[in-house]
Amino acid sequence: MDPGGEELYPIAILIDELKSEDVSLRLNAIHRVSTIALALGPARAREELIPFLQDSLDDEDEVLLALADELGKGMEEYLGGPEYAHLLLAPLENLAAVEESLVRDKATESINKIAAVLSARQIEEAYIPLLKRLTTGEWFTSRTSAAALYASIYPSTSPPIQDELRRLYTNLANDDTPMVRRAAAKSLAGFVKTLSKEHVLSDALPIYRKLSTDDQDSVRLLTVEDLIAIAQQLQPAEVKDHLLSSIRLSSSDKSWRVRYMVADHFVKLAEAAGPEIVREDMVTAFVALLKDNEAEVRSAAAGQLPGFCKLIDRDVILARILPCVRDLSTDGSQHVRAALGNQISGLAPLLEREATIEHLLPLFLHLLKDDFPDVRLNIISKLEQVNKVIGIELLSQSLLPAIVELAEDKQWRVRQAIIEYIPLLAKQLGVAFFDEQLGNLCMSWLGDNVFSIREAATVNLKRLTEVFGVEWARQAIVPKVLQMGGHPNYLYRMTTIFAITSLAPSLNVEVIRDSVLATVLALVTDPIPNIRFNVAKALEVLAITCSSTAEGRELVKTRIVPALQTLKNDPDADVRYFAGRALEKSGN
Repeated sequence: MDPGGEELYPIAILIDELKSEDVSLRLNAIHRVSTIALALGPARAREELIPFLQDSLDDEDEVLLALADELGKGMEEYLGGPEYAHLLLAPLENLAAVEESLVRDKATESINKIAAVLSARQIEEAYIPLLKRLTTGEWFTSRTSAAALYASIYPSTSPPIQDELRRLYTNLANDDTPMVRRAAAKSLAGFVKTLSKEHVLSDALPIYRKLSTDDQDSVRLLTVEDLIAIAQQLQPAEVKDHLLSSIRLSSSDKSWRVRYMVADHFVKLAEAAGPEIVREDMVTAFVALLKDNEAEVRSAAAGQLPGFCKLIDRDVILARILPCVRDLSTDGSQHVRAALGNQISGLAPLLEREATIEHLLPLFLHLLKDDFPDVRLNIISKLEQVNKVIGIELLSQSLLPAIVELAEDKQWRVRQAIIEYIPLLAKQLGVAFFDEQLGNLCMSWLGDNVFSIREAATVNLKRLTEVFGVEWARQAIVPKVLQMGGHPNYLYRMTTIFAITSLAPSLNVEVIRDSVLATVLALVTDPIPNIRFNVAKALEVLAITCSSTAEGRELVKTRIVPALQTLKNDPDADVRYFAGRALEKSGN
């Protein structure tokens, strides 16, 4: 083959694959585009590859998305370095104007990455013309992409160009197409951060006011982050002069989606607004959001409770916020109660001991008995904060009876839910408290008449061993579990085997040798076949656990393998099968 033909080979292959009818072939070609550029060398990559990519727009969105992604992954290095990075803008400009929004978003992301390596001259000669073409494009798709491209280069341009960029952005905010105005609203916060305070007031503020009073709520809801960004650039007095009416309007907007966005960003908005506005206006707005007609808004506001309450006085929390919290604890929506359960304990450090005992403890007790498991879990998972404020003694006196009551509930699903929370609770309350108050309760579940509870109880013991350590398990759990191994009721003996199988990976060789193994070996001759094949399963787990040390391997060889060989000759087929499998796994 002649050298010229060899040189053409990579680009020819790419062209063939990109024209293939098979989408996966076209995708693979795009993912290999940097390798092909490397094979071609910088000069040919610039002269042949980039024009080819620019001209061959695929009809498959998946391929276009991959191309938009690849062009932003340091592709300029294969073209000869950053001085040629502007050449990548042409194919990305085409991708930024396609119909599929995922492709456009990826294209704008890649353009912004390339902007970071462009020189001032490249920005002026290549980037700015591209930005103008997209901003004034005939199709709304190019104009929506343009909005995201201003912030990355604005600080690097000269004052006359900056004036023009602000004017062009204003045009996008006044566009007839809602999708373009939405894009302008979405990117305004980022653009505001690059402006001087003078231009924030002269240009960004009018744009924000226009978009925040748009007739489309999909545009208005995106202006909440713009409001925060503008407030962060101003002094509290300027916020009061220029933004107070906007804060009031957005928090009481007629669309619940806008109110939801305000509720979801309320702490950031309050921090940006400053203490005076928080005190005079935002407490009232927050109370209104906590009482909103829409459950989604109430959930979002409940999620902001501790953060917002840190910004206001304790007396205001007690007088204004707590009545709303009480109402939310009996809210008709389980998602609102779950959001409250997740955050309410964050109020304890702010209210301090006496007020927590008087006001919050009754609400904890109420939420602990909620029908919805997420509410109970959220309360239990955050008890540590309350513990720090009121102490373990009081917490146990008030909340433990509720936990015990749930643990003995006649509905087995409620009992199961509490079992799953116990390791979480144990971690927060400590080993001494656990042994005294909850240890017997955990063991009692092993004898429950519902199999799912017994199974959950064995998993619970394993998780507790991981929390408190092997030595604790040896003293507190293992003796009680083994005691059940001689029970006349076969279900108790079965639970012993399940518990050992579950605990084994968390135990060490010493505990297995001295405490556990004798009980398991005694059940090898149990009259119930179900127990015997579960013994085989347990011996398999014990053998794997022990085989990590020389002492353990000796134990497997001398005590576990002979027991498995006995079971391999069992009259029951299932027992023989599991014994055989265990011998294979243990290497015998």
